[in-house]
Amino acid sequence: MGPLSARLLMQRGRPKSDRLGKIRSLDLSGLKLLSEHLDPKLLSRLTQLQELDLSNNQLETLPANLGLSHLRILRCANNQLGDVTTLCQFPQLEELSLEGNPFLTVSDNLKVSFLLPKLRKVNGKDASSTSSQVESLNRELTSRVTAHWEKFMATLSPEEEAEKAQEDFVRSAIRDVRYGPESLSEFTQWRVRMISEELVASSGIQVHEADSLERPSKATAAQEPRAKPGALKRPDDVPLNLSPNKRVCTAPVEGSPVGSDDRHVGATSQTVATCGGEAVCVIDCQTGIVLHKYKAPGEEFFSVAWTALMVVTQAGHKKRWSVLAAAGLRGLVRLLHVRAGFCCGVIRAHKKAIATLCFSPTHETHLFTASYDKRIILWDIGVPNHDYEFQASQLLTLDTTSIPLRLCPVASCPDAYLLAGCEGGCCCWDVRLDQPQKRRVCDVEFVFEGSEASRRRVDGLAFVNDDVVASKGNGLGTICLWSWSQTWLGRGSQSMVAVVVLARLQWSHTELAYFSLSACPDEGIVLCGDEEGNVWVYDIKHILTQQPLPLAAPQAPTQILKWPQPRALGQAVTKTMVNTVVANPTFTYLTALTDSNIVAIWRKH
Repeated sequence: MGPLSARLLMQRGRPKSDRLGKIRSLDLSGLKLLSEHLDPKLLSRLTQLQELDLSNNQLETLPANLGLSHLRILRCANNQLGDVTTLCQFPQLEELSLEGNPFLTVSDNLKVSFLLPKLRKVNGKDASSTSSQVESLNRELTSRVTAHWEKFMATLSPEEEAEKAQEDFVRSAIRDVRYGPESLSEFTQWRVRMISEELVASSGIQVHEADSLERPSKATAAQEPRAKPGALKRPDDVPLNLSPNKRVCTAPVEGSPVGSDDRHVGATSQTVATCGGEAVCVIDCQTGIVLHKYKAPGEEFFSVAWTALMVVTQAGHKKRWSVLAAAGLRGLVRLLHVRAGFCCGVIRAHKKAIATLCFSPTHETHLFTASYDKRIILWDIGVPNHDYEFQASQLLTLDTTSIPLRLCPVASCPDAYLLAGCEGGCCCWDVRLDQPQKRRVCDVEFVFEGSEASRRRVDGLAFVNDDVVASKGNGLGTICLWSWSQTWLGRGSQSMVAVVVLARLQWSHTELAYFSLSACPDEGIVLCGDEEGNVWVYDIKHILTQQPLPLAAPQAPTQILKWPQPRALGQAVTKTMVNTVVANPTFTYLTALTDSNIVAIWRKH
């Protein structure tokens, strides 16, 4: 589609007229329009236009001077918009549609509410609750910026006051004024800048353009990962101090910790993805708010995993795009764009249910899926095209002798070997892609002490650092810590190898299975739930740093977190099983997922 013409506008306008100034409704959807096709000089002739449909095009932004001051309804769904601030040119807007714009965020929704005071509906839903949230945030931010202004000015001498304020105040406000959850930081910093500039202007001081060096860019957190929060380290001899924060009703089966759309590797996250039943949810750990939700009727999700891909837009711009893979009963992998809330690809991966999946930590498009068909498949999901479509290809098939339950690329060589905890034990495969065989059997089965234990189910598996593996299910009442490097060194040509055990951790004596464990390698922490609703927390830094000692009695947990029970009068105290526990890399937030469709979040303080 080329530039718009007056003839096209009259053809698509209503009521039919030979004068642009008479048109009240205009449908420009599905024309593959680019931003440069919207000619302000032409569109400004639509002086009576009240309804405009720009959906299903390729718009990255709206020109700032369209001159449509009477516009009440605007539809911009399914475009590539990355900025909403130009919407302020439509002060009479009452209804707005922005679904399917993958680069817009929760903060953009708040910006829309702030910029358009007459807005009643957004994406077909009532906008009043968002408007109330924005008003509350705005009041608090105004109060905090004003207090910061007074404190800032009080520290300056009269002769340097104007110059200092001109150079420093706005950037110091953006740096120092904080309020609300991290997931809304783009909005709050945007408002802090506006409020502080208004304060400076009201004082007769003009801010230099140099201050814009600190301006938050429109790039989302997926493009530039957030910086790590302040140090939260504790002395080794001080017990962990975690307290229950929020309970959110979802239907979780497995969780995956992430940064706000950051890649999970090395991210400092405060959001968690959960799944179960037909729904996948992304939850803000700081507030307990469900940020995004996706449903697939008829599906039952068992597992989720994150990655971040570099996408090239129609205009040739590169943008970081976070993708959540979700799979379960139907053997399908759905590739979800979380922010936009839609499924942009489906891989028909297995004929039976998928038990678990995980992305490679070194190749962002490589995805392992493990199924009840006793196969593990490595896929290259590729990078989506301009229409956000994936073309996945199968790279390897790994045969198992029992159902695989947990997948874990070997931390020190993730491109070479894959560990899997299975119903029949712990197995390892060579996954190097430079080898000719595309279908492979298990190279090594790892044996735990005792002939009976050698074939026992392994339903928990995680690397605690580049060498130490934590596994569960191979012995009642314990979690085993063993050395990958020492075990592999003693392999020789054997197909069954006894693991070199470093230590054992005391755990529940339940015979129930499928309580998955996880680890925070940067913090030296191992986590696991149990059948009583407890979360077992182990600080094992001393085991990771000292020379191996003769095996002693299993180490007791550093802390056992009790499930938060309802306190209201008349409410029954229910017993629940904590199936999965995940934490962010800095161990600031811990999320537990139960069999009774409840999420509990603890925050370290």
